[in-house]
Amino acid sequence: MADIAPTSPQFEYIMSQARYPALVAGFGAGKTEAAIKRSIIGKLMNPECDRGFYAPTYDLIRMIAFPRFEQALEEMGIPYRLYKSPLNYIEIGGKGKIYFRSMDAPHRIIGYEHADADVDELDTMKPDDAAYAWRQIVARNRQKKASGSANSVGVTTTPEGFKFVYETWKKDPKPGYQIIQAPTKSNPHLPEGYIQSLTDIYPSNLLAAYLEGQFVNLQSGTVYSSYDRIACRSSETVNDGELLNIGMDFNVTNMSAVVYVSRGTVWHAVDEFKGIYDTPNMIRVIQEKYPNHSIRIYPDASGRSRKSVDASISDISLLESAGFVIYANRSNPLVKDRIVATNVAFEKGRVKINDQACPEYARCMEQLAYDANGSPDKKSNLDHLPDAGTYPIAYEMPVVKPVADLRIRFVR
Repeated sequence: MADIAPTSPQFEYIMSQARYPALVAGFGAGKTEAAIKRSIIGKLMNPECDRGFYAPTYDLIRMIAFPRFEQALEEMGIPYRLYKSPLNYIEIGGKGKIYFRSMDAPHRIIGYEHADADVDELDTMKPDDAAYAWRQIVARNRQKKASGSANSVGVTTTPEGFKFVYETWKKDPKPGYQIIQAPTKSNPHLPEGYIQSLTDIYPSNLLAAYLEGQFVNLQSGTVYSSYDRIACRSSETVNDGELLNIGMDFNVTNMSAVVYVSRGTVWHAVDEFKGIYDTPNMIRVIQEKYPNHSIRIYPDASGRSRKSVDASISDISLLESAGFVIYANRSNPLVKDRIVATNVAFEKGRVKINDQACPEYARCMEQLAYDANGSPDKKSNLDHLPDAGTYPIAYEMPVVKPVADLRIRFVR
């Protein structure tokens, strides 16, 4: 691969002298790559000190941070040794350590010090959790530099609404807080069609954030904002003997299911089950109503371990024993990803609802709102049918962000 210079926002962030710079960027703008290069360059400039690198989870550290740091160090010709779990640090020959820590357990950010740090995807966390993690990270940032320069903590993130990064860096920043915003188009090295591919897969209300790097309200109004009862209306019904695709949500004494049929590439919701007592009862009502149909179940993946009736048999095992074919991954997608996939499906005309056959499902999709924490409001009791109905959408029509090679190579 040819040497690629950093983009203007990347360079500004990497070389920033602010105490707390933040690169807020759209997808593909190279924010994580900028964080890695800032970490390595900063480490070389202060070899007597250690440094920290933080991500929302250890999975992200293992799958993204470790291999990309190794690749960057090798490309830059810098000797290193990586110590994975439980130590989780890179030792750069004669130039100290870079500690890697997860922010999902911020109370464990203790017992070590560094002079500088980099924090990736801070705003994907809940605001209170992000604020707590930030305080813990800043508290670790206390080694003295031989140069006498100020210690710094940099942040790279996609804007996720008006959350911690907005409140801290944009709304009312204190001295030392610098924000650098980078739209996707700031990266001239993206492959042909990358921006259009994002436009194709994300609903319109997210594009200002994910393409322009702007703070927009992602959690106002209804959760399924792309559902329009008229535009998404279906008149389809179940045909004799056809394959049925059923999304299912497990709740004690209040199970829900939504039945879909496919017409070409479009899925139509044509029936609903609500308030079912338990899994055996759900099996019974489905079999009684649809005795001559092949049935696929798209359940809440937690049913693999959930045992609501028999302590030795999981709910999903009960469904399999009834002859249903199960379509579920080992774990559920993020709620946010399931919501995005569903809103895209409505906008693109891939999913429609027969609101005569599914009156409660249609009503819940219209009315389910976010709570004060930015999550679908479970206290409203409107979330059960939407959960059931969106598991198959997330499985069959997931939003998969296109990947571009955004590595920065510096000419030596």
